[in-house]
Amino acid sequence: MAIALIAVYLVWGSTYLAIRVGLDGFPPFLMAAIRMLFAGTVMYITLRWRGVPAPTRAQWWTIAKLSVFMMLLSNALVNVAELHVSSGLAAIGVASMPLWAALFSSLRGQHPSRMELLGLTLGFAGVLWLNLGTPVSGAPIGMICLLIAPIAWAWGSIWSRQQNLPTPFMAAAAQMLCGCVMMAAAGLLLGERLTAMPSLNAVLAVGYLAVFGSIVAFTAYVWLLQHVRPALATSYAYVNPPIAVLIGAVALHEKFGVQEIGAMAVILLGVAIITLAKR
Repeated sequence: MAIALIAVYLVWGSTYLAIRVGLDGFPPFLMAAIRMLFAGTVMYITLRWRGVPAPTRAQWWTIAKLSVFMMLLSNALVNVAELHVSSGLAAIGVASMPLWAALFSSLRGQHPSRMELLGLTLGFAGVLWLNLGTPVSGAPIGMICLLIAPIAWAWGSIWSRQQNLPTPFMAAAAQMLCGCVMMAAAGLLLGERLTAMPSLNAVLAVGYLAVFGSIVAFTAYVWLLQHVRPALATSYAYVNPPIAVLIGAVALHEKFGVQEIGAMAVILLGVAIITLAKR
């Protein structure tokens, strides 16, 4: 469990920067499709070669429906949002996801404990504090995408826990394959095209997103959804923003001071409470 949590905490925290770099050379839906096509194909072929059963026809249908929420309306729309909104607003929007997950979990009869609710509230407050003073404005299309994406991801995460799915690794590979078809179709319908050869940095960024963001972190997240309570599985959304701030401070020499340290302490306290609540 610890390895899976570290993967979604650290790797997905670094994808904020990678998405920004990738969008300099790729349109948002096609970038997401290329990323998922590569990751899903590599995982699927490797798993089948190792003897892991392929999803049944019924499981493929469930995975296709799940991919609408987890891929098309979440992953791709975050890419679109990052073209139009500030990083502060993006961080706040993504960090609302655990709260939506707690709501959907309650509607399905699995109520968060008081400690989990306290941890969720502290984590979200920490993200708000972390982004105080940063611009939170953006184009309407970006703000709409940022509203839909965490809700869709939260609903897909909770809905998937009670579905007939293959093993976590195969479920992740199949979701990415279904998702890449949907996102490529959406991109082409919206007029997205690769009119020029993307820069090396953009290609490397998409490669990083495919290998680490999808194969490593997304697989770890799917495993967590099937083995731990929703509040803990979705707590990555609180840890990712401070990781992104740390990477920005080291790689881009961005501001990092007392406010950031205090906010990170509050976020980590919230995550610690959620972890203790599981026990």
